[in-house]
Amino acid sequence: MCGIIAVLRGPATRPVPAADAVLEPLREAVGLAADADPTSLDAAADLLEATDALLGGAAGLEALLGTAGLPEAVAEQVAAVRSRFADLSEAIAGLAAEREAGNAALVRLRDAAWSLDQDRLGAARGVVGLSSAAEPPSSAGLAVLLSIQQSLTALDRLEVRGRDSAGLQVTVWDHDLDLDDPTVSALLAARSADPLLRSGSARVLPGGGLAFVVKTAAEIGELGDNTSVLRRALAGDDLLARALTGPSVRGAVLGHTRWASVGIIAEANAHPLDSSGDGESAPTHLVTAVQNGDVDNHADLVVAEQLDVPDAITTDAKVVPLLCARGLAGGATADEAFRHTVAAFEGSLAIAAAFGDSPDRLHLSLRGSGQALYVGLAEDAFVVASEPYGVVELTADYVRMDGEALADPGNPASGGQVVELDAAAAGTLAGLRRRSYDGRELPVGDDEVTQAGITTRDIDRGDHPHYLLKEIGESPESVASTLRGRLLDGDAGPTVALAPASMSDALRDDLATGRIAEVLVIGQGTAAIAAEAVADAIAAELAGTGVSVAARPATELSGFGLRSDMSDTLVVAISQSGTTTDTNRTVDLVRARGGRVVAIVNRRNSDLTDRADGVLYTSDGRDVEMSVASTKAFYGQVVAGFLLAAALADAAGAPGAPDRAALLAGLRTLPDAMTQVLAERPRIAEMASRHAPGRRHWAVVGNGANLTAAREVRIKLSELCYKSIASDATEDKKHIDLSSEPLVLVCATGLSGSTIDDVAKEVAIYRAHRAAPLVVTDAPGRFPEALDVVAVPVVHPRLAFVLATMVGHLFGYEAARAIDAQAQPLREAHATIEQAAAGELDESVDGADDALVEAVRRRLEPAANRFHDELRSGRLNGHLEAATAVRLASLFRYALGDVPLESYQREFGRVGTPALVLDDLASALSVAIEELTRPIDAIKHQAKTVTVGISRSDETLLESRLARAVLDAGAPRDGLTYRTLRLLLALDPAIAEVNGFTRYRLDGVEGAAPTAAILDRGGVSTGIPSRTERDPALVGTKHRVAVDREVLVTRGARDGRTIVLVPEVKDAEAVGLTLLHVTTVDHLPADAVRGVLEGYRNRYGQIRDAVCETEPSLRDDLLAALTVEDLLTDEVGAIADRLRA
Repeated sequence: MCGIIAVLRGPATRPVPAADAVLEPLREAVGLAADADPTSLDAAADLLEATDALLGGAAGLEALLGTAGLPEAVAEQVAAVRSRFADLSEAIAGLAAEREAGNAALVRLRDAAWSLDQDRLGAARGVVGLSSAAEPPSSAGLAVLLSIQQSLTALDRLEVRGRDSAGLQVTVWDHDLDLDDPTVSALLAARSADPLLRSGSARVLPGGGLAFVVKTAAEIGELGDNTSVLRRALAGDDLLARALTGPSVRGAVLGHTRWASVGIIAEANAHPLDSSGDGESAPTHLVTAVQNGDVDNHADLVVAEQLDVPDAITTDAKVVPLLCARGLAGGATADEAFRHTVAAFEGSLAIAAAFGDSPDRLHLSLRGSGQALYVGLAEDAFVVASEPYGVVELTADYVRMDGEALADPGNPASGGQVVELDAAAAGTLAGLRRRSYDGRELPVGDDEVTQAGITTRDIDRGDHPHYLLKEIGESPESVASTLRGRLLDGDAGPTVALAPASMSDALRDDLATGRIAEVLVIGQGTAAIAAEAVADAIAAELAGTGVSVAARPATELSGFGLRSDMSDTLVVAISQSGTTTDTNRTVDLVRARGGRVVAIVNRRNSDLTDRADGVLYTSDGRDVEMSVASTKAFYGQVVAGFLLAAALADAAGAPGAPDRAALLAGLRTLPDAMTQVLAERPRIAEMASRHAPGRRHWAVVGNGANLTAAREVRIKLSELCYKSIASDATEDKKHIDLSSEPLVLVCATGLSGSTIDDVAKEVAIYRAHRAAPLVVTDAPGRFPEALDVVAVPVVHPRLAFVLATMVGHLFGYEAARAIDAQAQPLREAHATIEQAAAGELDESVDGADDALVEAVRRRLEPAANRFHDELRSGRLNGHLEAATAVRLASLFRYALGDVPLESYQREFGRVGTPALVLDDLASALSVAIEELTRPIDAIKHQAKTVTVGISRSDETLLESRLARAVLDAGAPRDGLTYRTLRLLLALDPAIAEVNGFTRYRLDGVEGAAPTAAILDRGGVSTGIPSRTERDPALVGTKHRVAVDREVLVTRGARDGRTIVLVPEVKDAEAVGLTLLHVTTVDHLPADAVRGVLEGYRNRYGQIRDAVCETEPSLRDDLLAALTVEDLLTDEVGAIADRLRA
């Protein structure tokens, strides 16, 4: 997953706040926070939020850095507010009707306090660290440093899914530096000579501005390493520091973090990339760009456009700035050059680009479903990021670009959006211009501004290596928070009290009067597993009432379980985010049929809460999970379900489960038991490391409530470890697949009597069949045949499965880490080869250079030895494919010189050289690394496939009627070039009907006497005489199309019919031709006709150039007045004459 970040800041529009204006509201908020009354807490949150806004932006930063003692005073007041949080939580738990309002207000207060401490004071500290003591920045320079600081923290957040390289470009203008000063010019000369734009490079902009670039590339490293390197480089940049002393200096930042993308891991491939060609360090038209996703047709574009890409740059993203610069050189404006460039790409792509001659503007594009871009509207600034959490430090308000929207539903070429940002109106919609890919204006309305549902508090990873571990560790508090204020001590023991917002009076009445005859608990994924546990709890509480209870995936209910009248049905809908489409749609269908809905959800103001009759929030209603693998939400959902079950039984007048009192008491102690399980992590890690890597087949089993645990653990193990895993009833396993000799995680908590004896017998059977049973139990002495045992505390038997689930979650985390660790020596070996390829070893890369070969061998040998050790031990059997292991082992032997190169051709089919061996080894290492890598906080299809996007570019291009008509005429798909398909797609809006076709075979096109023969005809063509039937010579327009291999729209020389000639190409030679008889539409709107002409051989540019020979500009409305047929077929000069007239 790659990440884009950009900050475009305008001049400050408000004065620097005085210290009293900052501190007085804080002091008042401290007083208000002493009271748990929701109104007081809301007022305190209002004051903190207002102060946070005062300290935001350049004005707030200047106040903090320019007012002695202010940061310390702010920190003191914020600490005073935060010291009240624990007491406030307990006090709010004692509220009745206002409990949810109190929790919501406390969440706001926590957010605002966090933002002041971490975002505002943290940004000030970061700016101080970036500032030069020798060249102190001006007030304007501080604003530029603020943009840099906020970009770096955003990059840190964007790297959550992975990182191997990162880069940042800081552009400054109006800096007052004298570029002719010998000292300055000498510094610039040294730094502008690198055509690869590696770290430390600088470029001079046409107007005298400067662009500073810092980069880092390292396959091996930890989260945070990249930004640390970038930060040190920027803080130590003396020339940048001098530029930031200018009183009117302005700046913009464009950055990127890269992972698992096209090209080797090297600074030359790290983004941003610029428009320097091979050997060129000062491009005439400077463009820099960053990109998420893959340009599927980049190789075709490099060849077709004859782009001058340096050999050391192997990333597809280089085509972006090169093509933009090509457009500028052809006379296009920056916005048109950018739009034409991105429209030429196939793939799911997000792109941001900066043009050297307009540094106060930023250009963005998005097309496809696999990428995203968010434009944050901050104070005097735009912040652009590929994830919402890259925006939220600066602002909660953003506009989300839509890469799938069609400006014209009938024209697939209009899909995607292009945005231009103007710093003159930074942070406002007035500074945001949005258009479709075919050039139509798409105005942005206020209703499109979305408010983020998260803050930087939610996405803080703290000291944890992964979000998943952090979230598992937060689970006990999440459960305690879910219970707080709802599980109360009554005279007869624990009782459950749910607010009317969770269970309305109308629902209570329906339960009391018996109108509810069925309870269905629904969800998807993990929420569907939680639904099983919740349904069991409700069934136990409503036993004997005649109310049926069942759990179903939401899609199963909506697909097969709906009735026309569901007024007797209560649906309990479970969702972590409240935005699960399948669940929400099912809820809509149930409500439309008269059903009641209670939601168990963890996000206030989410879509599901708006659809439900009542909402039971887990935790505090905003306990966000960042890891793709959901863990703590599951525990909260289950616990909330037990509370809801008791409340439903009370409302229905049911006696409830006979063990309810003991169960509720057990809920109260559950968080402590979960904390004890967390303490077992080292033991679980050791067990996972010993057993997980070497076993290819896994299963999770359980019986009773433990089967629910098994199903949930199966999901997490599958997500984290990339395995298809069975989940079965414990006693059933021996009837299914013990022949695979699997690793079996046995959930066996809360069992007693003959049941635990039977499970122990099953474990013995597993072991006898050479499986590897690992048992999770609260009775460790009962499983002597287990290969390994994890002991958990004893809790109420109906709650024990929660602890088994928690062990399973930790096991999944540690197993994924153990598998991923096996890739480490391979990453080290791959990094060595990439360093050699990038010339970063002591010797230059030369396949015949013995010194280089020896240097590479010395570095490869330790990694190769570790790989072979793992291979011999069998620990790689579980997750490395046999073919990969064999290939890698052999290539290591050749690379280390253990096997003579003379044998290489016999084994691999190519003559072996040291350089070729290293190249093949690098490829094999990449495959092996991918097979073993487990990113933990992401899952595979999100880390690569979905993020890059399954673009299915051919399908998009083949949607046009012209392309379909050509294929239906018999043209082979592989005979139509990418450029041909693009042209046919662009022409599609101009065609009203395809009336017929003639398909020709062409021979000898490159020779002196080319010929054509008719292969097939259809439609009106069958009644039209063809010259080819009398004379096979290939001449005229058909010959021109065959030689140029370009689609042509023209009129028939004899009958004046409009035709489209489409070449079929094989091995760069035309071998066929399809002639389509078409009827064009009479006229098109100006936007549409421009899109057609731009896509058809850049005819729009030709007409514009011809008109502008004598006129200042080309008016698109006059173009629309001409017929489409004339615009496509008449000579450009004749069209220009008519437009001038």
